[in-house]
Amino acid sequence: MVKENCGVIGIFSSDGTNVIPMVIDALRALQHRGQEAWGVAIPNKPPLKKLGLVSAASSEFKKISDEYQSSCAIGHVRYSTLGKSNLENAQPLKVKDLCVAHNGTISNVEELSNLVGGCTFTPQNVSDTLVAAQRLVSLISEKGKIGSALSVLKNEMIGSYCFTFLSDDRSVYAARDPLGFRPMVLGFKENTGTHIVASESSALSAIGANLIRDVSPGELIKFSDAGVESEMFSNDKKRAHCSFEFTYFAQPSSKMEGHNIYVARKRIGKLLAKKFQIDDADLVIPVPDSARPAALGVAQGLGVEFDEGLLKDRYSKKGPLRSFIEPHQSDRVEINRWIIPIREVIEGKHVVVVDDSLVRGTSSRAIIKALRRAGAKKISMLITFPPIKFPCYAGIDFPSQDELATFADNKTLTHEEIVEKVRSDIGADFLGYNDEKTLAEAIGIPLDSMCFTCASGNYEPLGIKPEFKTREEMKGD
Repeated sequence: MVKENCGVIGIFSSDGTNVIPMVIDALRALQHRGQEAWGVAIPNKPPLKKLGLVSAASSEFKKISDEYQSSCAIGHVRYSTLGKSNLENAQPLKVKDLCVAHNGTISNVEELSNLVGGCTFTPQNVSDTLVAAQRLVSLISEKGKIGSALSVLKNEMIGSYCFTFLSDDRSVYAARDPLGFRPMVLGFKENTGTHIVASESSALSAIGANLIRDVSPGELIKFSDAGVESEMFSNDKKRAHCSFEFTYFAQPSSKMEGHNIYVARKRIGKLLAKKFQIDDADLVIPVPDSARPAALGVAQGLGVEFDEGLLKDRYSKKGPLRSFIEPHQSDRVEINRWIIPIREVIEGKHVVVVDDSLVRGTSSRAIIKALRRAGAKKISMLITFPPIKFPCYAGIDFPSQDELATFADNKTLTHEEIVEKVRSDIGADFLGYNDEKTLAEAIGIPLDSMCFTCASGNYEPLGIKPEFKTREEMKGD
């Protein structure tokens, strides 16, 4: 199954400005959401799609801007949870006269594909985005409008989704799922009369646009020569915002659901320090880069020195990248090789290491070994996210239990036993996890408005009864 958690952008200029340079800059600002491929679509032309980072094509930017000149466009950066890193799976996709870019995961693709005439379902190759787009186009033909089509599709689709659409009549659309799993914001750049929707507000900042508001869950927005139109295709009041967005995925400068990510992460750290009073700590260091605000909060909460004891080698090929969203274990290991300890900072000290999450244990194990070699006297590790014990079917890359650090071969363990197992496996002297209540409090969103399925095993927000499989079974290996 090809599944994604990515970044999307949609831009429309009312004064005819060529928006392609803005799309490229916005996608670069969303690069942390996907490193495998990127693409741009304009009306009446096949989408442009490229593998790798946006910046890798910097020498082609002027040519792309000239060839794809348009006052409206959508764009996408890809991070796949399953599926090959090839251009076929890159987005945007085009179905008839509609281009589609998608952030999220549709969980019931097989069932949805049965509603699409002529669609052959092949679990290892099918794209959830393509199936959803095919069904949407079919419903538009039947219902006449995208809003009416989405009102039907939302009852057929299960999962998380933020879509941007581009029609050949030069209209840009954006839709956010009724529960608000994935983020989406609305912005405006006054000097060019440009309207923007994006996965995060960091994309707006990159092009000099102002944040107007979050796109509401269940809302469809349309940009066209007629202006901005909005309608609700769902009035469901229940919310399930992805908690992982706030601890890891989102860029620190971004604002989601009215809360700045940097401020929220720093507050998470302060509450972690209150939860775990490590009295003999000498130093607090972050795992670069997303844990830095939380580590600063821990240091302030403990009254202990904060320093950079670990640095990424940004001059190596893989050094600047995010290990978690790399599709292959070998790539994750390669990235972790370039997180380098600074002996002069950590030698002989009790070091408190703060990380945003602990999923497979790959990074944590490598980092703790490196700190030991560099002379750390004692290593305590604090994790801003609760123990991840269950697969995610809403677009985060842990689709199977057996790959998780908490997995105990189907044995029933207490919370304390799970923590001890992971602590021993990664080689830390102490391991402390955050809990759901404390995390929600730190972010400032009610606990019952957030999705913690990966920690709790409660799949009700997703509306599914999971059938747990290994990664190999899901890929068909």
